[in-house]
Amino acid sequence: MLNGRGYQWELLDRAVAQAAAGAARVVVVEGAVGCGKSEFADTAAERAAGAGVLVLRAMGTPAESGIELGVVGQLVADAPPGTFGEDAGGPGGPSAVGGVGGGGGFWAGDAGAGAGAGGVQAMQAFCAQVLALAERVPVAVCVDDLHLADEASRRYLLHLARRARADRLLMVLTESVHERSDDPVPGTELLRAPGFVRVRLERLAAEEVAAVVAGAPQYADTEPPAQALERFTALSGGNPLLLRALLEDHRAALESAPAGDAGQLPTPGAAFTHAVWACLQRCGVVTLAVAQGLAVLDGLASVVGAAELASTTQAVARQAVLALGAAGLLDGVRWHPAARAVVLEGMDPLVRVACHRRAARFAFRSGAPVAEVAGQLLAAGHAGEEWAPGVLRTAADELLAGGDAAGAVRVLELALGAPGSSGAARAELAAALAVAGARVDPAAAEAALQGPVEALRAGTLDAAGAARLGRLLVVQGRVEEAALALDAVYAAGQPGAAAGVVGMRDAALQAPLDGLFAFPRWNAPDGADGALPAAVPTAAPAAAATAAAVAGRGSGGSAAALADRTARRGRPGSGLGEAAAFWGVPGYNRHGGAANRAELFLRGTALSQATLAPVLQAVRALLYLDGPLRALPWTQTYAEQALRQGAPGWRAEFALLRTEALLRQGDLAGAAEQAGLVRGQAAGEQGSLTGTWASALLARAYTAMGRPDEAARELARPLPQTLPGTVQELGRLQATGLHHLATNRYHAALCDFLDIGKAVRHWGLDRPLLLPWRTGAAEALLQLGEVRQAARMVAEQLEHADAAHPWTAGVSLRLKAWTGAPGERQAVLRRAVDELRRSGDRLELARAMADLGRVLKEAGEPGRANMVNRRAWHLAKACGADALQERILPGHVPAPAPAVPEAEAAGPRVAYTELGDRLSDSEKRVAMLAVHGHTNREIALKLYITVSTVEQHLTRVYRKLNITRRQDLPADLQLMAAHELA
Repeated sequence: MLNGRGYQWELLDRAVAQAAAGAARVVVVEGAVGCGKSEFADTAAERAAGAGVLVLRAMGTPAESGIELGVVGQLVADAPPGTFGEDAGGPGGPSAVGGVGGGGGFWAGDAGAGAGAGGVQAMQAFCAQVLALAERVPVAVCVDDLHLADEASRRYLLHLARRARADRLLMVLTESVHERSDDPVPGTELLRAPGFVRVRLERLAAEEVAAVVAGAPQYADTEPPAQALERFTALSGGNPLLLRALLEDHRAALESAPAGDAGQLPTPGAAFTHAVWACLQRCGVVTLAVAQGLAVLDGLASVVGAAELASTTQAVARQAVLALGAAGLLDGVRWHPAARAVVLEGMDPLVRVACHRRAARFAFRSGAPVAEVAGQLLAAGHAGEEWAPGVLRTAADELLAGGDAAGAVRVLELALGAPGSSGAARAELAAALAVAGARVDPAAAEAALQGPVEALRAGTLDAAGAARLGRLLVVQGRVEEAALALDAVYAAGQPGAAAGVVGMRDAALQAPLDGLFAFPRWNAPDGADGALPAAVPTAAPAAAATAAAVAGRGSGGSAAALADRTARRGRPGSGLGEAAAFWGVPGYNRHGGAANRAELFLRGTALSQATLAPVLQAVRALLYLDGPLRALPWTQTYAEQALRQGAPGWRAEFALLRTEALLRQGDLAGAAEQAGLVRGQAAGEQGSLTGTWASALLARAYTAMGRPDEAARELARPLPQTLPGTVQELGRLQATGLHHLATNRYHAALCDFLDIGKAVRHWGLDRPLLLPWRTGAAEALLQLGEVRQAARMVAEQLEHADAAHPWTAGVSLRLKAWTGAPGERQAVLRRAVDELRRSGDRLELARAMADLGRVLKEAGEPGRANMVNRRAWHLAKACGADALQERILPGHVPAPAPAVPEAEAAGPRVAYTELGDRLSDSEKRVAMLAVHGHTNREIALKLYITVSTVEQHLTRVYRKLNITRRQDLPADLQLMAAHELA
């Protein structure tokens, strides 16, 4: 066996010269498809012709392999006229190509097997004519793809090779090393021929590939980079045909690329595709079928599997694999990725689908990993096998665990389409699809639960399925539907199955940390022990009486029924209370115990499927209990974790929480940006709960910014059919009510806020800290002149336990000022300003200060009123609230605030413009945190200083501002923080 292209050409030249000098030579060229056999034959013909040798050429083809003496006929047709006598029919004549002739020419008789006198005489006549021709002029017989020649022609050529001795004859025969005839005699006999030489053409080595690439036109003026050479070698597998095709694709890409992009790496294109198919088609039908089977199997590729998919024997499949590997198309039994894509794309779609089905059955019987079996089922779009749904379900779990939520969704969607699945099995699959879909597309997760919800309403869902469905519906905000599911669990006498739905409750404030935020049952198998105790303290006895009083004020339904529901809230047996409690937060107290535990939980918790729900609850608790400044960093942290895990659906959840935090902070532009991103991702013709919530938050931001038309467009977007009875419906009602207030439609606004109140009371979730519906209703009533009714609403809100929170107290006191006596307004509004200054809500602070400026002006204090209005105007500007700016100072761009009057200079307040001069940077940082209500220890932790240093800074601040306690810190520090945040 001889290797090396240079030596092979040298060997060919020597054979040509020897044949021309009178020594017969037989050169057999072997190689895999695409490795240069045809090129070698062409070169041999050219060099022989250049040396004055008469060349007779022929080629074996699949189409002519059944035509008797077809290749010999090509040689006869290529000879000079009259060389084989007139009986041969002349070049291209019918006798030459048909294998039959008249008279006594060498075509007569049975040439097919060379048997009988006629057949032998025919072969002898043909050989005699060729040798006679060689006496007159040296002859070269070049036959390409001998393995595709008909049997008779091969025997003629073998007889010619044996007869040649000292004749001026050169025979160049090429054949595929893996596609020889089943008859070993011709190959063995050729070994005995005089002057026999075998040349084996292998794939190009890396250095040979580099030499070919360097000689390409695109590298005429530059040297190919090492990365490009590696890619040329990897993509071509060293196959010369594929390499030339890649070079052609690369040249075309460079010509069409922008100027200066000469470093572009090679990418397979049309030429590569044609070259791959040319290789396959020249390998034969069986090898092509095996090749397609291996491409379909991919990771499961094996000789056994390929034989089954190609419907052939393992021996034949093994031979085909060897042929494809020798051609550089395979790496072992697997295709190179680029070539595999070509094979799959070129297959007939129906054939490809059928192959994937057979591959799935083969993989399942072989015990292949479920992910591989599921991949074949997915490629076939087929789940009709009895075992398919179970395999797909298991594969989805593995994909989800590996972070491939999109793949899990595709697999589960296929499983749901399987015929004959029971209702319980379909409900379980739909629940799994909702879990996986929530990572990628919350809208798709919502749609996945429609089937189980319908089964729940029809009463065909078992308790385990109802519990699983209830948990998922709760997280999606579908409170009323979740209540139906949980009530069904209780009705079935299995309350333990629903345990763990509620995360944080008022009654659990004293519970250990894992009782507040851990949800083992949330993702545990049905029947496992729950994290929360089975017995939960019932509502206080006064709850029933309170509920009856509320019901008597028009909440809808009987007072007794509502009282009963309220008394059962948070207790096993009340699905509505369990479902709604997930969206609550613990009661507020000034010591911040629940908020601190929430942050402690977040510090030690990474985002995952098991922790998603408690993390959302903990961040929500931070937002509503301790303000946006503490919650915002966590929304960003977990949004980034969701992004790293490839979970855009989870990221959307934290983006919505971030939007709420920005709204609570008064950052309207930031809130609009966040909500717009989520709404754009969740856009759809039918709408979704996620998109509706994002649109509602965006509408709130636009309304506060003074852009009512844009807010109206958001509120006019399509609504999902699942909206009624959801948390998102309440959010949309709030946005609609605020828009109605801003556009002077007070009756409509009042109806919106009263509808919110009816729902949250019915759910047992009447928390002003979360949804201050009485504030909006009171504003509408004040505009309608119903001052007494507004006063009653405000009084109810101030009587609630949430009124201890500075934000609830501040927004309530601002309205209370307008329901009481005019002489009390200034004092009440000052209290509102102080409370809102501690809450971190710049927009509500600006509103309260604007109201205070109005009252001061009415009280005959224009100087102080102007100063307060300017501060309010600057705050509103920092928030982006153009409408509020215009209301505070219509058409006015205020000058810098004047110096503080002497009358105030002696008092505890210091003008905003003087704070920057009086306090150092360190003192300002400490004072701004103190004005937000942080303790000395918390300030020390945030600023990485000692508690003693904090106390020293505060002492100096008190002395410079002429105050004696923390409560006297001026509101201007809040304004300074607002400007630094803006």
